Amino acid sequence: MALSNLTIDHRRNTQALLIEAAWEVCNQVGGIYTVIRSKIPIVKEKWKENYCLIGPYFHHQAASMFDPVEPQDSDPFGKTVIAMRLKGYEVHYGIWLVTGRPKVLLLNPFQVYHRLGEIKYQLYADHNISTPDEDLINQVVAFGFLIKEFFFLLNEHKEYEREVIAHFHEWMAGTALPDLRKYLPHIRTVFTTHATLLGRYLAMHDPLFYEYLPFYNWEHEANHFNIRAQVDIERAATHGAHVMTTVSEVTALECKHLLGRDPEVILPNGLNIERFVALHEFQNLHQKYKEKIHQFVMGHFFRSYSFDLDKTVYFFTSGRYEYHNKGYDLCIEALARLNYRMKQANMDTTVVFFFITKRPYQNILPSVLESRAIMEEIREICEEIQKQVGDRLFYASAASNEYRMPDLNNFVDDTLKLRLRRTIQSWKSHNLPPIVTHHLYEDDGILNFLRSANLINHQHDRVKVVYHPDFISATNPLFGMDYGQFVRGCHLGVFPSYYEPWGYTPLECMARGIPAVTSDLSGFGDYALKNLPDCEKNGLYVINRHHKMFHDAAEELTQILFNFVKLNRRERIALRNNTEAASVHFDWSNLIYRYEQAYTLALSR
Repeated sequence: MALSNLTIDHRRNTQALLIEAAWEVCNQVGGIYTVIRSKIPIVKEKWKENYCLIGPYFHHQAASMFDPVEPQDSDPFGKTVIAMRLKGYEVHYGIWLVTGRPKVLLLNPFQVYHRLGEIKYQLYADHNISTPDEDLINQVVAFGFLIKEFFFLLNEHKEYEREVIAHFHEWMAGTALPDLRKYLPHIRTVFTTHATLLGRYLAMHDPLFYEYLPFYNWEHEANHFNIRAQVDIERAATHGAHVMTTVSEVTALECKHLLGRDPEVILPNGLNIERFVALHEFQNLHQKYKEKIHQFVMGHFFRSYSFDLDKTVYFFTSGRYEYHNKGYDLCIEALARLNYRMKQANMDTTVVFFFITKRPYQNILPSVLESRAIMEEIREICEEIQKQVGDRLFYASAASNEYRMPDLNNFVDDTLKLRLRRTIQSWKSHNLPPIVTHHLYEDDGILNFLRSANLINHQHDRVKVVYHPDFISATNPLFGMDYGQFVRGCHLGVFPSYYEPWGYTPLECMARGIPAVTSDLSGFGDYALKNLPDCEKNGLYVINRHHKMFHDAAEELTQILFNFVKLNRRERIALRNNTEAASVHFDWSNLIYRYEQAYTLALSR
């Protein structure tokens, strides 16, 4: 049935039991966690008590986000949990402590490790999937077996007129799907791949990935990268599902050529967009968190030299460390060109660019911590002087018979003056500010390219760089705020990805009223070009990477950054207003109909 002829049956959809299974349920690993978690409120609103999620049980993750409850016979999910427990399975049933508070059951994969040989044999006998003895694959296979047991028991104990929709996300939850299609075909199955596993590997290693995409031999490449088992699982789930879906048109091409099936429905990712009653509210938040970034920048750079913070703009990129796929190489090339252009134009604006990603490190550089500690000492001394001067100035002014301003130096004790002088003297340094905040175990692509591009924080550079190889959180000793607050404090997010099935980072920027750069090779960028009119006026810049070579794309990105730097404060405020207004397009309330299309299509098959 073509989607153009499909009428969404809301009533039939929401009367069915909807069960979503994913490795990221109550288990924060990557972007799929954000997809599922942010979608819950709108799904719960529509399906109410007919909705449940299944995830793996890992105590360290579940402890903070899972609240157990006793299963009830009146609840089809609870009844099935009771049946599983009677068979000796360890099943954790309760509430996922996120907005919407959905029902969730967590299955401990390690409980059936003693049966792994039998489970793997059956997987091979039924579906010709051979699985090696590797930690993650063992956990995935065991998890899939437990999901299958849940559906078999649900089928035995449910009211037979109730339809069931089983939605599986990614290969790590997909090993149960082929057996459901074989033994319980009346359970309608939907499979979503958020990124083809083989596509991610190929894109990392082949600069002409998209040109060669139609010509890859998937078996040869899967064997070459030693991921044959994972790809076999992904393909079995793809071909076993009643409905195959993915998150973008970009990834749909991968599915066609690498998995051998065209997705029937595209499921763009959304967010719960927080709208403010008055526009100035989110502008105030930008100012508040920008001040916190100012404090970091002062501690990091002002020990060596200073610059005007009122003429400083903050750019950043973030995500997992995939140097080429995430476009970190393109960012650095564009920054080097931007630095040259700004110096040639004799601009007095400073750009501070943050690289935020996760890398193995030993510790935060002692010099970085020391600099921040000494700056805090300077702040405390200045606050003491401020209080002392304020009290004494008030008294002197009230008591004086003269009409002129007193000499403020007379109001500061010599001990405070000496303390401030010595602290400043111990703080100042002739060394360049470090380009990385932590001591990495080994230099990586970002560090090596920054050095070869001579972006090492010279005083005369208009573009400064801070490489922070750890994710930002509220407990971070350098920033003291969470990632969302950091995003709000910046001026522009830069994500020129070469391989990005969707790309939440630019969407998260827009949701916070911060303009962003993405590429037409990201699912989000491709979707925005086709569905969001006047992208640039709405604070979203989409660079062309599909039909441009690296240096041409770098030149386009450089021009975007240079044009942004030339904006004055009023223009940046207006752009943030437009960005915040446009972000509502990506609210789940406007995108959930795509999921309803998939479920209606599944029920019709």
